[in-house]
Amino acid sequence: MVKKRIAIIPARGGSKRIPLKNIATFCNKPMIAWTIEAANRSGLFDRVLVSTDSEEIATVAKEWGAETPFHRNNYADSHSPVSLATIAALQQAMEYWEEDYDSVTQLMPNCPLRDANSIIAAVESFEQFDREFQISCFKYGWMNPWWAAKLDENQRPEKLFPEAVTKRSQDLPELFCPTGAIWIAKTKPLFSEQTFYGANHVFEPLSWEAAVDIDDYDDLFFAEVVKKMKSQKKMSS
Repeated sequence: MVKKRIAIIPARGGSKRIPLKNIATFCNKPMIAWTIEAANRSGLFDRVLVSTDSEEIATVAKEWGAETPFHRNNYADSHSPVSLATIAALQQAMEYWEEDYDSVTQLMPNCPLRDANSIIAAVESFEQFDREFQISCFKYGWMNPWWAAKLDENQRPEKLFPEAVTKRSQDLPELFCPTGAIWIAKTKPLFSEQTFYGANHVFEPLSWEAAVDIDDYDDLFFAEVVKKMKSQKKMSS
């Protein structure tokens, strides 16, 4: 049976650390354009919907190939979980187009280095293993959290994992961090549990480059450097 899939890109307009971050320029395009193009190039989705409360973002999103027939009617503040914004957009989409979807893929626009191939691989894993909830993650590298510490007022460290301090890094289990790049859920369990972190959720690893998440200007600079490095590597190969 053919799966009916929708991609939802949540893009509220009230970002503070980078004003209108979702359409800020990233490598000569609005940041959101990279996610819209990746979703469309994957060829997987019946709809690529941008959910926003901003007319400016909606206009840019439409120019780059997304559908924006309605504005977000709830969860546009900085405190609401993004899962709820996506669920609300999914409900709006089902009512607007009078369509049901087997799954929804949430793609955060501040993860512009995740490409079509990453999306295809994630959806294939999701469907192959018949998962209900799948959240993208990446493996920690040189910044090993096993050695993390808190500092008191006198700069004295309190080890978070004191049992790991004396162990070699190669003897410690690998640790993974979630990223907003690609979250997928079956629609019925998502409506039921109201979060992508449902009872049966799993993590699906992707490369750390694809997982880069932009929140502030330092992140933006770092992501641009990574993007240029990837482009140069592709040209030289």
